Amino acid sequence: MFKLLKRMIAKELVMAVLSVVLVAFGVYLDLKTPEYMSEITVLLQTPGTTTKEMLDPGFKMIGLSLASFTMSVIVGLIASRLAASFITRLRSDIYDSVMAYSQAEIKKFSIPSLLMRTTNDLTQIQLIIVMGLQVVTKGPIMAIWAATKIAGKSGEWLFATLVAVAVMLILLTVLLTLAFPKQRIIQQMTDRLNSITRESLTGIRVVRAYNAEGYQDEKFNEVNTSLTNLNLFVSRLMVLMNPVMTVISGGLTLSIYWIGAHLINDVKLPRDMTLLPAAFQDRVTIFSNMVVFSSYAMQVVMGFMMMVAIFFVLPRSMVSAGRINEVLELGSTISNPKTVGQAHATRGQIEFKDVTFRYSEQSDAVIEHVSFNAQAGQTVAFIGSTGSGKSTLINLIPRLYDVSEGAILVDGQDVRHYELKELHKKVGYIPQKAVLFSGTIRSNMVMGESNETPLSDQDLWKALDLAQAREFVEATSQGLDEHVAQGGSNFSGGQKQRLAIARALARKPEILIFDDSFSALDYKTDKLLRKRLKEETADMTKLIVAQRISTIMDADQIVVLDDGVVVGQGTHKELLADNAVYQEIAYSQLSKEELGNGK
Repeated sequence: MFKLLKRMIAKELVMAVLSVVLVAFGVYLDLKTPEYMSEITVLLQTPGTTTKEMLDPGFKMIGLSLASFTMSVIVGLIASRLAASFITRLRSDIYDSVMAYSQAEIKKFSIPSLLMRTTNDLTQIQLIIVMGLQVVTKGPIMAIWAATKIAGKSGEWLFATLVAVAVMLILLTVLLTLAFPKQRIIQQMTDRLNSITRESLTGIRVVRAYNAEGYQDEKFNEVNTSLTNLNLFVSRLMVLMNPVMTVISGGLTLSIYWIGAHLINDVKLPRDMTLLPAAFQDRVTIFSNMVVFSSYAMQVVMGFMMMVAIFFVLPRSMVSAGRINEVLELGSTISNPKTVGQAHATRGQIEFKDVTFRYSEQSDAVIEHVSFNAQAGQTVAFIGSTGSGKSTLINLIPRLYDVSEGAILVDGQDVRHYELKELHKKVGYIPQKAVLFSGTIRSNMVMGESNETPLSDQDLWKALDLAQAREFVEATSQGLDEHVAQGGSNFSGGQKQRLAIARALARKPEILIFDDSFSALDYKTDKLLRKRLKEETADMTKLIVAQRISTIMDADQIVVLDDGVVVGQGTHKELLADNAVYQEIAYSQLSKEELGNGK
């Protein structure tokens, strides 16, 4: 928690200090009130006291109470403003950290967990800051200050107060011991619950198609029931505090008055009438001290009650703070180089030099000793069985991951020596699953920075035409301003894929990467799109991952992968003649006549 609070800026620290000062002043006003209560008690016991004499200390008590109330309101406003400001900045820091993560860091946390840390965990921190500035600071200040007020009054009364405080401390210890470890489990189970809910909603069509509602319900209910039971356990522990604290405060008040009654009774009235006023005055003094002591003792108890109250949220907030720190402290494995190299004059040249990649140092290699060279303007295709490492291989070029061994050169420069922005400007990336963002077709196509920003409408229509998307975009009522729902759910799979291709083409990159991006297209559209790409993007280097032989038959170079190893490299005709793996894939899809007339 303290590590997180160190992120406060100077303005927020000043606000925190100011709130503590105002809280202390409010406590001073609260502790000043019993002094006038003592004065009123003495006046009530004094014969001949007038109403005017009673009103003076009474009005002072009212004034002190109003001033204390005003301090509380001001502290509440400052605490709310400080918490909102700090959490807004912290949320931005977390978002920036997550956006800088590579795929490895994203997988380490999982998306549902990152969402929980950005929402629920931050809410817990905001709550603890607001409560902390109002309650945590006030509790100990009030308890310690009130204790100094009663320290010299009476040994018996002080002992009763210490017993009450000891019972409260024991209660705190029990709560911390039993409740605190459960809070981390609760947060982890909440992550799991969110993950199952997200999974069920994302795949709801599959769930219904397979009549798997019961199966998903069982998974959800199992986690939901466990989470509910844990929350009930913690809540029941916390609920015990209220009645126990009531018993403690009530018992302390009763003890003070019981001890006071004995102290008053111990003052014997003398038979000598001349000494009677002095004895009577002693009793009045004891009674007055008892009233004041009772008030101060309640302030001590209230101070500890405030500290106890914070433990309703403190354990969970500390767990949340730890989870947020994990996100903020984990740096991305992909970062800008300290010194930026200079690329050669060539544009779009790619070279893999004995590249090996592992997801972690302990894991097996996904790609081993891959080497090939793609000249500017060439089309290089990658094919292989599922899991052979095709997508992983091309993800290394825009540095979605970094190579474990070897090097990848773009225009003669190692990709790790490029600024990430400059590297990404060179590369147009179309993933297998088309990703569209809520907004419009136009906002999706002009997003980010490219070599051709700002893009004109003419540039956008040209890219749509090339991607075979112009026809259906023109058919919409708004054209480029047609609404795009979250995830592009108002478009078909093929339409989303063509819009994603058009978005990459509009940027006019040096290198186009198609990660099985033709899979959602029908054969006719696929063929027409490849023909147009060959004619109008001759200067762009194209890397194509594909499952269909027909998509890559006219590539300048085909790289065949098997278990992350290159087992064949050449043109379609060369590989069909002498590569067993390529032959197996090819003949499983097309006839000999179709394969022979591929070009």
